[in-house]
Amino acid sequence: MKFEHFIHPFGEPMIALSNAPHRGGLTEASGFFFMMVPKNYSGDYKADCLAFERDNGLKNFVGFMTAADVRKVLATSRSGSVTAYVTAGVTNPAIAGDEPPPWEPGTINIALVIEEGLTVGAMANAIMTATEAKTYTLLSLGYNATGTTSDGIGVFAFDGKIEWAGTATELGISIGKAVRKALEESLRKWEKTRER
Repeated sequence: MKFEHFIHPFGEPMIALSNAPHRGGLTEASGFFFMMVPKNYSGDYKADCLAFERDNGLKNFVGFMTAADVRKVLATSRSGSVTAYVTAGVTNPAIAGDEPPPWEPGTINIALVIEEGLTVGAMANAIMTATEAKTYTLLSLGYNATGTTSDGIGVFAFDGKIEWAGTATELGISIGKAVRKALEESLRKWEKTRER
């Protein structure tokens, strides 16, 4: 299998808040990437992500990993000032609070690029709203799950004064719409890869 990846540079640095394996947490980012790894991957993710960044001439990128075929499952959707980039693989669906299933590789990665100025609190609020949209999408499509055991999420925005991104705000509505549409499309693409 040829490994395909997705690299998205920003026109100017943005503030990032994520749980990404590469440069996760709160940082400044020049872009992000979805890096494809083998289904039985058990490597040194920190070293491998750093090598990927260097090998591709990138600097200060936030990096996510997935065993899903990025070329086949990547979906994007824009609503208002929000663009959602999603890769989905649900071989290990899980419900928050339940004992996890036997481990299998499978991840839903969501990267939200918000072309507005947000406080860090609003970025945390955006993660909450995106997670609610992810869970609703999974349940509405018949997955008995709130996510997988290894989901990744990142919010990228400019430093600014918008304080809220919940479901009662225009920004939150845009986040929900973008995530729901992109995730649904990515899941349908992923299901087609499993039918072969």
